[in-house]
Amino acid sequence: MSDAISASEPQFLAVGQGAAARDIAYVVRPAREGNNGPALVWLSGYRSDMEGTKAIELDRLAAESGLSCIRFDYSGHGVSKGAFTEGTISRWLEEALGVIAHTRLERVILVGSSMGGWIALRLAQEFAKRADAPKLQGMVLIAPAPDFTSDLIEPNLTKKEKTSLAERGFFEERSEYSPEPNIYTRALIEDGRENQVLKGIIEVGCPVHILQGMKDPDVPFQHAMKLVEHLPADDVVLTFIRDGDHRLSRPQDIERMLFAVKEMAD
Repeated sequence: MSDAISASEPQFLAVGQGAAARDIAYVVRPAREGNNGPALVWLSGYRSDMEGTKAIELDRLAAESGLSCIRFDYSGHGVSKGAFTEGTISRWLEEALGVIAHTRLERVILVGSSMGGWIALRLAQEFAKRADAPKLQGMVLIAPAPDFTSDLIEPNLTKKEKTSLAERGFFEERSEYSPEPNIYTRALIEDGRENQVLKGIIEVGCPVHILQGMKDPDVPFQHAMKLVEHLPADDVVLTFIRDGDHRLSRPQDIERMLFAVKEMAD
């Protein structure tokens, strides 16, 4: 895989009001002149940012195809401002909506990794309520983790973790991907319940392609199967990668992601 050259230095967009205001970093690769294809929008996972391997490779595909590509960092992630521990699904969803509205996109393909898959599904729900929202042409979801706080974290809390949540408002968990521990706050978990999508049919209104590793230690492949049950019966593809992990960042995994995006863009 070749390295993509960033379209430009990050710009910053103010999202939120008063004490909740934070500057969100985003990068826009403009479409090639005359190219009216959909914009590619990258949605990172929990504690990931817009400079990750998959995000950069998506940007490279956009450059080669002449498509627009939007990448951004949630508050508390990457170079965006704001405290990570204040982050919630509602807060990060608001930032995604803000960046998309600011860049005035007409048609989009959402590419979401892990928690970014949850944000993508919530975006689809919010787009359906807004007359000025862009048309959603497709979604590519990589190891999607919708409702992970209620489905994957809460049922497995230890007594020590429950006590920490009650007394400190958060608990820590060793991360496989960083020397710093993962931090899960009571606010994140409580807000997650308000953003659950696996409660009925999710009317996304577009084709969906899910890529899921069967050796994913963080989001079991059964979770992807559960998601499929909540999507409309048509235009949903689920690809299992037998030896795939959670990140799905190997060259062969990246190729699968890019192929899925190209199919939707065409």
